[in-house]
Amino acid sequence: GGSRGIGAEIARRFATLGDRVVIVYKSDAAAAGKIAAELGGDAVCIAVQADITETDDVRAVAAAAVERFGGIDVLVNCAGIGPYRALGQMDAAFVRQILDANVLGPVLMVEAVLPHLRAPGGRIINIASALAFRPIPTSSVYSASKAAVVTLSHAFAKELGPRGVTVNAVAPGVIETDMTTAIIAERGAQIQAMTPLGRIGQPGDIAGIVTFLASPEAGWITGRTIVADGGIT
Repeated sequence: GGSRGIGAEIARRFATLGDRVVIVYKSDAAAAGKIAAELGGDAVCIAVQADITETDDVRAVAAAAVERFGGIDVLVNCAGIGPYRALGQMDAAFVRQILDANVLGPVLMVEAVLPHLRAPGGRIINIASALAFRPIPTSSVYSASKAAVVTLSHAFAKELGPRGVTVNAVAPGVIETDMTTAIIAERGAQIQAMTPLGRIGQPGDIAGIVTFLASPEAGWITGRTIVADGGIT
């Protein structure tokens, strides 16, 4: 999920810290290629196309990372979708697409990188949502999928702790990206008014938390979810 929005900013932040980055994208090759070029090209960043709900695809991503850079230190599960629908308007296909992208995808990515993840010292960071803790009308399935990410992070941390691998999650509130353009246009003033810090969140607000959780300084933190929504929750 590194070709746009929060994921792209996370990729940029890791690159500025001297890390090498593999961007995974589903469909927008141009956007992913632009980010990879911006960060320094093949020496620093490569972009790999994959559907994270397909086992063969995620295994190919892990193999590409290892082939190009020699190993994997950090996995950031940032890909996801967030359509909302009210009760009475949902069908099985709607529910499955959200659960596949937001729950199955991260599980398959973790499974794919585990054989290659540095241990001890490896890091897994999942992007959840503040809506896991305070769902709003029409967000029920999306909110539930992100609550699953919170629980998976906690459970995986217990399984991987003996290997010295930490697993944490970040739960953003509304962050200004192309995915939130409509909601900010509709409710931006209301969101800002109810936020103790008095502004709309930016992708960099989340990227800094992610790189902290990936750093040695966060080595004693695992199984936790950091809610980053300016104090609303």
